[in-house]
Amino acid sequence: MKHVSDIPAASLQDLMTEHGQDVWNYAFLLTKNRHVADDIAQDVFLQAFLHIASFRGQSSLKTWLFSITRNRVYNYKKSAFFRKVTLIDYITRLSGTSSAEEQYMLRTYTDSIWQLVLKLPPKYREVLILDAKYDMPLTEIALLLQVSIGTVKSRLHRARSKMKEYLEEVEQHERQ
Repeated sequence: MKHVSDIPAASLQDLMTEHGQDVWNYAFLLTKNRHVADDIAQDVFLQAFLHIASFRGQSSLKTWLFSITRNRVYNYKKSAFFRKVTLIDYITRLSGTSSAEEQYMLRTYTDSIWQLVLKLPPKYREVLILDAKYDMPLTEIALLLQVSIGTVKSRLHRARSKMKEYLEEVEQHERQ
């Protein structure tokens, strides 16, 4: 097993380059705060670098980093004053070929979907994002969340049902 001193400094940069945005996004998903997500993401990579020797390979490296992220977020919520905030300034990167109107409409639609996702209870929101956005296998989600696969499936089903309800409510409201 490698010791921290045996790992080249470039590997920390590689780790951050490959997984940095995903770790930050996950921290933001859980905290809904950009500044806190910044701090947590930095802390995650510092902890990962310091404890890389303890990585046993029982899951993917991304799942291990998400586990550290999740633990850091929950420690933050327990120890600090934690305020819920809504998603603000969510910017979708769009291709340069669409018109300004198309970009605006797509950004508005994406923002409204994210607002609905953020309305979900945290345990449903988390499994939905891990499944849909990060395409994480159910077994790894179960490992990360420290719950059974059946619980993951149940939460995922409930999250999808809730999203369907939310979308139907929005659609019905728009028809009126």
